[in-house]
Amino acid sequence: MRNFDCHETEQMDRPQPASAELRATLRDLESMNRRFGGHRYALRFMEKRFIRGGSYRVLDLGTGGGDFPRAMVTWARTRGINLVIDAVDASEPIIALAREFSPEFPEIRFLVGDALTYESDRYYDLVHCSLSMHHFSAADAVSVLQRCRDLSREYVLITDLERSLWTRLAVHLTNTLFRHQNMTVSDGDTSARRAFSFREFSALAKGAGWTEFGHERFLFCRQALWLPRR
Repeated sequence: MRNFDCHETEQMDRPQPASAELRATLRDLESMNRRFGGHRYALRFMEKRFIRGGSYRVLDLGTGGGDFPRAMVTWARTRGINLVIDAVDASEPIIALAREFSPEFPEIRFLVGDALTYESDRYYDLVHCSLSMHHFSAADAVSVLQRCRDLSREYVLITDLERSLWTRLAVHLTNTLFRHQNMTVSDGDTSARRAFSFREFSALAKGAGWTEFGHERFLFCRQALWLPRR
């Protein structure tokens, strides 16, 4: 059963300055997304749907340190694809660090905003959200999925951990092996406990009114939901 307490927050989500530890934790997460398939999965998704030489608008909700937008822009540049990305996170210090990490990426606009309430006056070709759903209660997760669908004119891609004993062990062992920050280790253990099972993740999409959606597992204890908007 999922262990979620709305009064328990991960260390990274707590009010704090843009400290050296927070900076290092965001770099730890970037390294894991690069090593264990998070970036590759998102880029393969885009490869199948974005045309070389095209122009697209992307929203990245819960962007953290902005590593997914940077990976997306780097990929797009080699294919003559013009990407404009709005990267949104609820934490002002995290957004400040994301900007600090991204001086060579003018295609990315970093914004402070809540995934539950973020609004835009234009639709996005792709709404992407990675490793954020476990931060929400089931009811709020459904609301986030509804908002992602409403903001997209084409595609939605949601990825997160899949809750299991193996996930808890693998996350802890990885953080220990790579000697990650204490914040990374603590939040990783919390995330693995709070993640949704494969069945629960599918139920969230159905609860949000998604139909004809895709759902699959991929490398290193992760799962993905995707939706063609039209």
